[in-house]
Amino acid sequence: MHDVARLARVSVSTVSYVLTGARPISQATRDKVLAAMAELHYQPNAMARGLASRRSRILGLLMPMDERGLGATETAFVTGAAAAASAAGYHLVLSPVGGGDLDDLRRLATQRMLDGVVLMEVQLADERVTVLQEAEVPLVLIGRTGDTSELSYVDIDFEQTVREAVAHLVGLGHRRIVYVNHSAATLATGYGPALRTRDAFVSAMADHGLEPVMIAAEDSAAGGRAALAAAFAQAPELTAVLAMNETAIFGILGELTGRGLSVPDDVSLVSMVTSPQVAELATPALTAMTSPGSALGRIAIEALLRHLDGPGGARHQQLLPCALEIRGSTAAPRTRQLMGADK
Repeated sequence: MHDVARLARVSVSTVSYVLTGARPISQATRDKVLAAMAELHYQPNAMARGLASRRSRILGLLMPMDERGLGATETAFVTGAAAAASAAGYHLVLSPVGGGDLDDLRRLATQRMLDGVVLMEVQLADERVTVLQEAEVPLVLIGRTGDTSELSYVDIDFEQTVREAVAHLVGLGHRRIVYVNHSAATLATGYGPALRTRDAFVSAMADHGLEPVMIAAEDSAAGGRAALAAAFAQAPELTAVLAMNETAIFGILGELTGRGLSVPDDVSLVSMVTSPQVAELATPALTAMTSPGSALGRIAIEALLRHLDGPGGARHQQLLPCALEIRGSTAAPRTRQLMGADK
């Protein structure tokens, strides 16, 4: 740093400010320092900078994952967060920490390797939040616990999203609509999106004077096929399916084809919290409530950085709805023979 300062004809503290962003530096001075660094092939030591500033410049994105890994919709959250972190001069580390990994989370929190954390896949009563709060790690949720009074979060507005999806189908003339949710085990763990969409579906259907039918589905193609079979058993006259289970969607489509039914002529299908990439994979392309995943990832990181700059500041609490994008999987219902008698 002394060599850089000497070549650029600035103070050592000015070089430090250019590296850390701790104080504003004019663009002309910044350019001189960067040119000197390039000429001397100077690479700042990130660990040393972290010790000096008491920051690692590393943020954690904690997201439980299974053997399926990340799909296109989940990846949008990660890329949005990573871009925002990079723009602010931070690195983002993805860590697959779930509700059953509390000891690992405590070790991660107490090692102080992370300046702050964004937590995903949030349950209504999420012990990970308690662990991070006790360790005084700055925290922002993508999702919501049951009590959010002391928390910063960004989340999907599930109530508005479900209402718009149901209104779209009802507006086309559908009266027998089945909702395919996540699995019964996921519901039992208190997973926020599954519970909030369940309640929103019941409310939206009641507002239209319609009977709600919800089927829990395992997160797999086989789970989708089983869920549709269960849906026909409960509501053989169904004409539309609303689903928030991307992995099960393709099993639902396969089961409809196996029953000799076409989409959307016989059954309309709306996929909720879905990326355009996934929606376009299906045939026909899926009408979807498109996830604002990239925006949520970006906003969460920006809120976390504000907490780092001003501890004890105002909480950030924001909901974003999914956007309805109409493709080829929804249409007005037509009269057809009920499936219950011969399937």
